[in-house]
Amino acid sequence: MHRDAPHPPSPSMRADPPADLAVAGMLAGAEGPHQLAERIAAVNRELARWESNGALAHWEPGHGLDPRAGAALKDYLGACLALPGWAEPARIARAESLFMDMSMLSCTLLFCASLPECYVLPDLSAVLHAAGQLEAHTDYRVRSTAAMIFPVMLAGGLTGREGAGVAQALKVRLIHATIRHLILRGSPDDSLGAGPVRPLLPAGGGIYHTLYAHGWDTARNGLPCNQEELAYTLLTFHYVFLRSLRKLGLGLERQDEEDYLHAWNVLGHMLGIERSLMPDTMAQAQQAFLDIQARGRELARAPDPRPALAAALMRAMEDEIPLRLFKPFPTLLTRHLCGRDASADLGLNRRQPLLSRLVFTAGLGLVRAVDALVRLAVPGFSISRMLTRTFGYRLVTRFLMDQTRPLRLPDALLGTLNDALGQWRHDPRAPRWLNRLEARLAGHRAPPAAGAGADADKRAA
Repeated sequence: MHRDAPHPPSPSMRADPPADLAVAGMLAGAEGPHQLAERIAAVNRELARWESNGALAHWEPGHGLDPRAGAALKDYLGACLALPGWAEPARIARAESLFMDMSMLSCTLLFCASLPECYVLPDLSAVLHAAGQLEAHTDYRVRSTAAMIFPVMLAGGLTGREGAGVAQALKVRLIHATIRHLILRGSPDDSLGAGPVRPLLPAGGGIYHTLYAHGWDTARNGLPCNQEELAYTLLTFHYVFLRSLRKLGLGLERQDEEDYLHAWNVLGHMLGIERSLMPDTMAQAQQAFLDIQARGRELARAPDPRPALAAALMRAMEDEIPLRLFKPFPTLLTRHLCGRDASADLGLNRRQPLLSRLVFTAGLGLVRAVDALVRLAVPGFSISRMLTRTFGYRLVTRFLMDQTRPLRLPDALLGTLNDALGQWRHDPRAPRWLNRLEARLAGHRAPPAAGAGADADKRAA
C-alpha cells in the first residue's frame, strides 16, 4: 500500500519546515556521510551548552563551529524560542504539580505504557530501529526520553528562565530534523517528488552512518519523523499516561486531565507539532490515537521491527526484578495498560507462566478492591499507587541515576533529578505505615513523615 499525498499533503507527508531549514543550513557544505557526521558532532558539542531556557536568548556559537551552522542555529532560536500565544502558565503549573505528585509512578507508566505504545506504529518503529539498533540499546532510548520529560515537567521547565524544558525540546526538535535529513540524504521537500532513497552499505560505524545508508520510500512510508508520527508520540506521553492512570484506578479529575494535556501540547508546539494535531480533551485524544494506530496497522512491514523493540524493553525491566515469579509482571502490566491489539502488535501476547499470571491477576483485583474500600475512610489511600511508585523508584535509580549506562546525562539534569527523587521518596497521600512499606520494597530509607502523611495516619486511626 502507498500513502497518497493529496493537496494539502496528509500529516504523514508533512515535516517541520523551521527545523528542516535550520538543519539544511547547519549541514551546508558537508558532503557525504563522513563530513556530515563530523559536522553533526560539532553541532552537538554546541547544543550541550543549551542548558537552561534563559541562556538561549544570549547564546553565541563557539569559534570552532562552521559559521554557516552557527548562523542557522541563531536563526532557529530566533524563530522557535517563544512559547505559543495560547499557552496558559497557570495550567502548565498545575500539570507540573500533578507530575510531581505522581512522581515515580510516572516512570512505571513510561516503561509499561508510553514507550510500548510508541513502538506500535510500524513506520515509527522502523525509524527507531534504524536510529541505533535500539533492540541492543534500550538504556539509551529510555535515558534520552527521560532527558526530555523531566526537564519539561519539573517546576518551571517550560516557563522559567532557570528551567530547561524549552532548551531540551528545541534540541530534540533538531534531532528529529537531522534524522530526516540523513535518511532522505537531503531536504524533505525534495524527497516528496523523488523516487525511493536506495539503501547503501554503511561507510562507517555509528548512528549517523547507519541513518545515511538506511534507505527510505517516502511514497510508501511517508516522511521520517513526520507530523503524524510526532503527534502520535505526543499522545503516548500525555493521553496514554492519563489513560493508564484510569486503568489503575488512579484517574484524575477532568480539569486536571485537560491541564496535563495542555502542558504537553505546549511542549508539542516547541517540538514543531502542528496545533491542529494536538487534542484538548481525552475524547479527542482517544479518537486521534485510534485513528493513527488504525492507519499505521495498514502498512505492514517485513521484517517487523516492533516485537524485538518491545522484547528488549521488557527484558530491561525484568533484569531489575530479583524474584523469578515476578519477572513476567512488566509484560503482564504492559498488556493490561496497552490492551490486546497493541500487545499483539508488539508480540507480547505470548503465554506467560501460569503462576505468575494468577498472582498478577488476583493481585490486581485485590488491590483495586482494597483501595476502593479503604478510600471510604482514608481519601487518597492506594496500594496500587504504592506498588507502581516502588517499581518506578527502582527504574529511576537503575536507569536514570546510573552514569555508567549509555548516554551520560548532564550534571545539571542529574542534580535536578536527585533533588526530585529526595522529595518523591515520601508520598504525602499515604499513611506512615504505607510509606515505610514502600521504602522497604524500593530499597531506600523512609524519610520522616510530614504533613499529609501524618494526617493520613490520624485518619486511619
